[in-house]
Amino acid sequence: MNRVLHRQHVGTGVVTALGMMSGTSLDGVDAAILRTDGHDITSFGKSAYRSYSAEDRRIIAAGFGKWHGAEVEAAAQAVETAHLTLLRDLLNDDTPVELVGFHGQTLAHAPRMQGTLQVGDGALLAREIGLPVVWDFRSADVELGGEGAPLAPFFHHACARYAGKTAPVAFLNLGGVGNLTWVDPRIARPEQEGALLAFDTGPANAPINDLMQARLGQDFDEGGKLAARGRVEHGALELFLAEPYFARMPPKSLDRNDFAEMVALVGELSDADACATLTAMCAAGVAEAMQHCPAPPERVYVTGGGRHNPVLMRMLDVSLDCPVAAVEEIGLDGDMLEAQAFAYLAVRVARKLPTSCPGTTGVRAAVGGGTVSHT
Repeated sequence: MNRVLHRQHVGTGVVTALGMMSGTSLDGVDAAILRTDGHDITSFGKSAYRSYSAEDRRIIAAGFGKWHGAEVEAAAQAVETAHLTLLRDLLNDDTPVELVGFHGQTLAHAPRMQGTLQVGDGALLAREIGLPVVWDFRSADVELGGEGAPLAPFFHHACARYAGKTAPVAFLNLGGVGNLTWVDPRIARPEQEGALLAFDTGPANAPINDLMQARLGQDFDEGGKLAARGRVEHGALELFLAEPYFARMPPKSLDRNDFAEMVALVGELSDADACATLTAMCAAGVAEAMQHCPAPPERVYVTGGGRHNPVLMRMLDVSLDCPVAAVEEIGLDGDMLEAQAFAYLAVRVARKLPTSCPGTTGVRAAVGGGTVSHT
């Protein structure tokens, strides 16, 4: 079967796109299909997940914070192999996918200095699967003075409208790093002034996962069980909130390891107390972030792995002045929202529509990032 999408097919009408995302929490690769015209979501399709092996995690983690060299090349190869395996599984049926959005794996992110680096060759994927692949979503934004992140907000705007929201809401993604998107769905287009404000709230699961791995050899605090047994060290929490990042006005973004010293702040605490304190730091960063919302959101919808942590969700519920719920409450899949976002953004890139704007990344003007590689 010829899976090549001819160029005229992205001009008008609804496209079936597949998005892929691998986050800084290093759990694995998410892939999801949706149908969209680049503005509105028509429907959601099937999704799949491939976990990284322990060796994958070791190889990719060795590249964190690096911009070139053998470790970066090894990480790229591991990322490409994992994505191709999952792609072939999903494309092995009769699902008529026309376009793929490939985020790659972020290894380093310093938008006001070196730039941003997501490894994984989209042109290689396009050749291997016989489909056009949109990739390198962040570079154009950074080149025009933007933070290059977060990039899901345009999709969040479409999600709010898909869910029929008529008042401002917020989407909170708790992956390796936390990010918040404030959405006013009454404004028709995401690039219009006042439609969106988005920025990183602070570390989320990454330091918790690093602590669990270093101390207990576990990938994460499953169900928040360890944090539930601990006591929050408020002195460490106060030091965390004194970080200059929280005083900066949004839009703003973080690299995974920008708060690496968090683990040092809890270094002398017991396992349970350290985990509880890191979890409280994540919630406190979100509470600080909410002060920047242009108007109080009707509700905060949580996506990403953090929503599976009941301790973290209780902390958010206590800390925030509005109701907090998992995105499943409005019929969305919180495990796949970011993969779906890159399917949606891929269609926008193919149609030369903007994917970020001053309110989401601080870029000087609305810009459409991304490279389209054809077979």
